[in-house]
Amino acid sequence: MRRSLLRIGAAATALATGIALAACTSDDEGTDGNGSGDATSTATDSFPVSVPTTFGDIEIPEQPTRIVALGWGDADIALNLGVQPVGASDFLGFGGDGVSPWNEETYDESPEILSGGGNQDVDIEKIAALDPDLILNVKSASDQETYDQLSAIAPTISAPEGDEGYTVTRDTQVDMIATALGESAKGDEINQEVDDAIARVRDDHPEWAGKTASVVSKYGEGWAAYFEGDGRMDLLTSLGFTETGNVEKTPDTFFTQLSDENLDTADADVVVGFPIGITQEEFEDLGPWKSLGAVKEGHAIVADDDLSQAFSLGSPDSVLWALEQITPKLEDATS
Repeated sequence: MRRSLLRIGAAATALATGIALAACTSDDEGTDGNGSGDATSTATDSFPVSVPTTFGDIEIPEQPTRIVALGWGDADIALNLGVQPVGASDFLGFGGDGVSPWNEETYDESPEILSGGGNQDVDIEKIAALDPDLILNVKSASDQETYDQLSAIAPTISAPEGDEGYTVTRDTQVDMIATALGESAKGDEINQEVDDAIARVRDDHPEWAGKTASVVSKYGEGWAAYFEGDGRMDLLTSLGFTETGNVEKTPDTFFTQLSDENLDTADADVVVGFPIGITQEEFEDLGPWKSLGAVKEGHAIVADDDLSQAFSLGSPDSVLWALEQITPKLEDATS
């Protein structure tokens, strides 16, 4: 199961950044003093466009050509839509140009990799030096102070109202970025392909409907359980599973902290574990994990590094890859 949506369209159109999409060809443009070429997108929408965010409706008067992508997965989605950011955060430390290994798109000219992402030590001066005409900070904490600093540089697309704190869903994130870039139709096609892939797996596994599931991670001395609204849990519920109701939720966050002693509240018909800062083998050997009923009965999954990152990123490419990887594991865990 690999992406076909990134090869949408048979006609070749000009794109100054030269993204290798089937709908695009490259056309060399000069670079400016910042060392990055302006992107002339194949935008099909008319400008100005308006994007609703937690800070109000943000109007983008003209088709943006110099985009800085800061939010978690924002740059990957911009690439999917045919636009190469001039600056991007490498949120999960992929290295190189910061592109996830599941994204087949590449840069013709490397972006400026910015320290921090979302709202983590954002380098305002370096962003301003890139002279952006649009800043994407969609999947982020979207705090007022960071927004004020970024929006003083260029129109800034933050999280939608009610989805602050990295809880923006994949389809909403794609829709917001596609609208901002004038590529709403392409965004719809991307979301539809992911939705169709999820639906195929769900329809092939009616036995998953109604089974409870939980997602937990181990970091430092503690544990975390994730709720619906986080991409990891959302993928499981979209496949028919039901969120276990035993974990006491923490308001305004997408996870709650658990101790060794109360990890058992996350027990469910299926439990998916994500190691953070430890190996898969070390995670599987942890006493509280081994004490869960789902683990004892063979109904648990421990993700390796790649699956953990793909699940966490939640971009269209990573969701499709994660779906391909986790489906046989869920089949084993529910057999």
